[in-house]
Amino acid sequence: MKIKSFNVIPNLPDSLKALEELSTNMWFTWNWDAIMMFVSINEDLWHRSHRNPKWVLGTLAPERLEELSRDGNFLGRLSAIKQKFENYISYKDTWFAKNREEQDKDMLVAYFSMEYGIGEGLPIYSGGLGMLSGDHLKSSSDLGMPVVGVGLLYKKGYVQQVLNRDNWQVERYPENDWYNMPVEIVKNGAGNPLRVHVDLAGESVAVGVWKVPVGRTSLFLLDTNLPENSPAARTITEQLYGGDRENRIRQEIVLGIGGARALEAMGLKPTVFHVNEGHSAFLLLERILNLMKTRGLAYAEARELVWASSAFTTHTPVMAGNEYFDFELMRKYMEKYVRELGLTFPEFLEIGKEEHSSMGFCMTVLAMRLCAFLNGVSLLHRDVSRDMWCKLWPGLPRYEIPIEGVTNGVHTSSWISHEHHQLYSKALCGGSNGVPDSCDFAKVAEIDDKELWDTHMVRKNKLVGLVRDRLRRQHQRLGSDRTVLEEAGKVLNPEYLTIGFARRFATYKRATLFMRDLERLLELVTDEKMPVQFVFAGKAHQADAHGKEFIKQVARLSMDKRFKNRIIFVEDYNMNVARYLVQGVDVWLNNPIRPLEASGTSGMKAAANGVMNLSVLDGWWVEGYSPEVGWAIGGVEPYNTEEERDYVEAESIYNLIKKVIAPLYYDRDASGLPRGWIKMMKACVQKLIPHFNTNRMLREYYEKFYIRAHRSSRKFADNSRVAELARWRKKLDENWSRVKVVTDQFKPEMEVHAGSKLPFSAVVWLGDLKPEDVDVQLYLGVAGGDEIFKEGSAVSMKHEARMGDAYVYKGEIPCYKSGRHDFAVRVIGRHPDAVNALMPLYLKWGEE
Repeated sequence: MKIKSFNVIPNLPDSLKALEELSTNMWFTWNWDAIMMFVSINEDLWHRSHRNPKWVLGTLAPERLEELSRDGNFLGRLSAIKQKFENYISYKDTWFAKNREEQDKDMLVAYFSMEYGIGEGLPIYSGGLGMLSGDHLKSSSDLGMPVVGVGLLYKKGYVQQVLNRDNWQVERYPENDWYNMPVEIVKNGAGNPLRVHVDLAGESVAVGVWKVPVGRTSLFLLDTNLPENSPAARTITEQLYGGDRENRIRQEIVLGIGGARALEAMGLKPTVFHVNEGHSAFLLLERILNLMKTRGLAYAEARELVWASSAFTTHTPVMAGNEYFDFELMRKYMEKYVRELGLTFPEFLEIGKEEHSSMGFCMTVLAMRLCAFLNGVSLLHRDVSRDMWCKLWPGLPRYEIPIEGVTNGVHTSSWISHEHHQLYSKALCGGSNGVPDSCDFAKVAEIDDKELWDTHMVRKNKLVGLVRDRLRRQHQRLGSDRTVLEEAGKVLNPEYLTIGFARRFATYKRATLFMRDLERLLELVTDEKMPVQFVFAGKAHQADAHGKEFIKQVARLSMDKRFKNRIIFVEDYNMNVARYLVQGVDVWLNNPIRPLEASGTSGMKAAANGVMNLSVLDGWWVEGYSPEVGWAIGGVEPYNTEEERDYVEAESIYNLIKKVIAPLYYDRDASGLPRGWIKMMKACVQKLIPHFNTNRMLREYYEKFYIRAHRSSRKFADNSRVAELARWRKKLDENWSRVKVVTDQFKPEMEVHAGSKLPFSAVVWLGDLKPEDVDVQLYLGVAGGDEIFKEGSAVSMKHEARMGDAYVYKGEIPCYKSGRHDFAVRVIGRHPDAVNALMPLYLKWGEE
C-alpha cells in the first residue's frame, strides 16, 4: 500500500498574522507576556501541546480564530508583543556591539551539541547538557553575540516517564510532528530542501537541515529521516542517545561531519567552532579536509588553522562518561575518510588515543588534540579534568595543564518565575526587563521583606497545586479508587518547610541518601512543631536499572502512610516541572558523590528565585557557597570508605535540617515573617545571580576563547602564514629528541638573604633549532609529591652566547622569601603565531 502525505498550515486571518512569527521563534520561551498571550488563546491546548504555540494555532477551531480576530483587547495585546519582539530583534546596541573591536565584527561562532533544551515544545534534550546548550543560545541572543547552534533533529522526543503500579519507571517515546513544531525546512537557492551527504561505511546518506529561530540567533538541526535514505539510515536521528554503539558513531558522524557541511552549504562561514562535549568532534576532521580541498593546504597546515580556531568543553568528571569507540568500528566508518586527509589509519588512531596502549578511540582526546582552547565547567572540574587527562601532557605540572575553568550558568530569564522577574525588574532594574545584566543587585536589601516573602509563597502555592494535579492524573491512569484521588488532592502543605530534589537519577547523585536512616527522616517529617516535606522528581536513563531502583525506593516512600503524604515523587519530570520546583521550594537539595558533579545548574536556577541550596561542596557550589547564602553537606576532605562517606553526609543532612534550617524557617516575628530566612534569601539573590548566569558565562567564553580563536582564523587566512607555523612545528618534531639542557654548577654562598637575586646559567643544545624557536625558562617553585612541582612559575632566560653547537642562557633566581627554594630549567617550543605554547606539548627539563 502506498501512503501519500501532505502538510496543512494554519489559515490565520490578516489581523492575526503576527502570531506566525511569534509562534515559531523560541524568543517566546523567556518572555512571559508572549507566553500568557498564547495561554489566553486556549489554555487546555497550551498544556496539551507542551507549551508549543505553533501546535496550538494549528489545532485551534476556526471559530476561535475568528473570535480572536475581532477581539480588540487581544489584538492590542498582540500588537504590543509583536512590537516588543521587533524591538528586541532590531536592537543594535547589544553587549557584543558595544564591547567588540572593529576587527572582530565579522566573528561567527558555530556551537555544536548533541542536545538542546530550549523549550518543552522542542523536545530534543535529555538532561543538564541540553539545558546548558539551550541557555547558551538564549544568552548569545540576548548579548547579540553571533553564535549559531548545530544539533540533531530527533524523530522521537524527550522520553516520557510513567511509573507502573510497582513504581518502576517505564519509558514512552512520543514521535515529534515537526510540521507542527517551531522549526522550518532550510532550502537551497533553487527553493528545494537543502541536502548534504555523508558517507557511512560506503553508503551515501542524505542529511536535511531544519532551522529553529532562537531570538536573534538560530539553531540548525540535522535530519536523516528522509524518503531518499535507506530504512537503516532513516533511523540514525530517530532517538537521542538511542541505539547501539554503531548507531552512536553514525549519529556523531552526521552531527560533526554533516553539520560542518551543512554550514558550508548554507553559506555560513564560522570563524570559531565550539565543540560542546566530544560527540561532535568529527567536525574538526571535516574542517581540516575542507581546508585541504578549498585552499590547497597540506594536512599539517590545515590542522594548525583548525586547532587555533576551535574550542572544546568537557562536561564529565569520570573516564567512563567519555565517548570511546572500538578500533574496528572506527575502521569501518573512518578508514576511507582519513585516507582523504593523507593519513594512514594507524596514524589517525593515535590522535584519539590517550596512550599508545589505549583500547579505544576517545572522542574527548580527539577534541583535546585538535582544539587550542579547552575548559571544564567549574573550577573544581577544571582541576579534576587536569588530573584525568594529565597523560596528554607528560612532564607538565598539573596546574599548568591548559584546561581552563569556565563555570556554567543559567539563562536567568528562562528560570526565574514571572513574579520574581517583575519584582527584580521593579526593585533592581528601574522597571526595565534587563534581568540580570541591568539589575543593581546591591539594592536587594531594599526589597520589602513582606513583598519578597509573598512572592515566594505565590510560587510555593503554585508548586503545591502542580504536584497535586499531576499526582491525581497519575492515580487516575492507574485506576486508583476515589479515596486515593481525594488524598492526592491534599498532599503537601504550603506552610511547611519544603525541600526539593529534581535531576537525572544517576546513582552518583545519590537520590536515596536522605533515606539512609528512616527513623531520623521520620522524625523530621512528622515533627508537628517544625514539619519538613520533600518533593522529588527525575528520570533514569532507560538502560540504568540502578537509577530506576532509586526512583522506585523514593516513590514507595511517598506511599508510606507513616510519612503523612509529606514525601512526594512527581512523575514525568520535564522543563516545566523543573521550573515549578526551583521557583517554589524553600531549599534545594543536592548530594552527589564529590567530585562527580562537574558543575550542576539546577541549584543556580533555584538560587535565582531566592531558594537556598543544601549541597555537597561539588561543582559550582564550591564557588557559590558561603554561610549566608546556603548550607554545605560535609566538607572537602576524602573519606576512608564509601560507607563512611554516606554515613557522615546523611547525618550532616539530618542535623542541618533539624538544628539549623528548620528552626530558621519557623522563627517568625509578630507579623508572621521569617526575617532571618528572608535575609538569607536576599543574600542568595544578591551574591549568586550576578555570577552564575549564562550571560557571564558567554562573556567569559568570548574573552578567553572566542576572540583569540576568531583572530587566529583571520590571521591564518594567509596560506603562507599558516604554512610557516606548520614548518616550525615540523622542525620541532624532527629536532626535539636532540634538545638537551644542562644547568651550571650552582654553588650559592653559605648565606642567601631574602630579597636577593642569584645569577644562574644553563647550556642548551637545540639540534637544528634556533633560539627564536624555543623558550628557555627558569622554573621556581615547590617540588615534591607525585609531581615535578606542586606549585611554581616560570620566567624566560636570556640567550647570551653560542658555545660550540650549544647555546648559553642566563637568568636570575629571585629569593622572594626565606626557606627552601626549588628550581629547574626547561625548554618549550615558542612561536608568535602559536596561541598556546603547551599544545601540543614540546617540553624538555634540564639535566643535572
